Amino acid sequence: MLDSHQHFWKVSRGDYRWMGAHVAPLLRDFGPGDLAPILSRNGVYRTILVQAAETEAETDFLLELAATTDYVAGVVGWLDLDAADFPEKLARYRANPAFVGLRPMLQCQEDDAFILRPRVLEHLQLVADEGVAFDILSFTRHLPHVLRALDRVPSLKAVVDHLSKPEIAAGTLDPWRDLIEEVAGFPNVHCKISGMVTEASANWSVDDFRPYVDHVFACFGEDRLMFGSNWPVATLAGSYEQVLNLSRTLVGPYVGRDGAAKIFEHNAARFYSVPVN
Repeated sequence: MLDSHQHFWKVSRGDYRWMGAHVAPLLRDFGPGDLAPILSRNGVYRTILVQAAETEAETDFLLELAATTDYVAGVVGWLDLDAADFPEKLARYRANPAFVGLRPMLQCQEDDAFILRPRVLEHLQLVADEGVAFDILSFTRHLPHVLRALDRVPSLKAVVDHLSKPEIAAGTLDPWRDLIEEVAGFPNVHCKISGMVTEASANWSVDDFRPYVDHVFACFGEDRLMFGSNWPVATLAGSYEQVLNLSRTLVGPYVGRDGAAKIFEHNAARFYSVPVN
């Protein structure tokens, strides 16, 4: 299996704006040595390492880890999409074969419509022209803006992280349901089955997630979905094993052996242009 979404961080680096007392169990370093035995126990042989801070220093930090960590297949980094020198920066980072994608952390922007800024749209077109993978980290409220950006740049090769974080704890489906269906109407857009347990209530059960996974399966199908653990963030609400088994249980009714291989390995490998086992 290929885990399409996991993180590492070193707290002393000091650029993780989201860290605080509300995520106290995460306020320690998480590195390759912490995850390796967990992957081995669960039959996961490679991962996509995703940025967790909005700095180029974070991207450099992750690329350094990837260079010495055999199981990291690629890094989704951060660059400032609204910076005048973005084209030069993208060209420089693309020269590193471990750099496989870009994530601007839309959910953390003060401006919910950040993705629609003129220079951001210009640079999104460059990202699309270069075939760089683009991770969309959003809440439901960002999806109308994402849809307008996709209208402007329909060739963007994108993936929605964490189902766009629907309101699972409240059991709310609308307006997320219609918006995610519209997003899925763009054939170059994929969706990660990830990040669900931290959006649910503390005493979550499998049934809490069924309406959401059923819907994204109907919208995206087995060719545009991929499993991601969101480790270690997910450990706030469940172990790696629990997250993996939850995803298997939820997609199991829809896929056979070949479909499962797509969701748990092949789709992410194709999307991020990394080798399969």
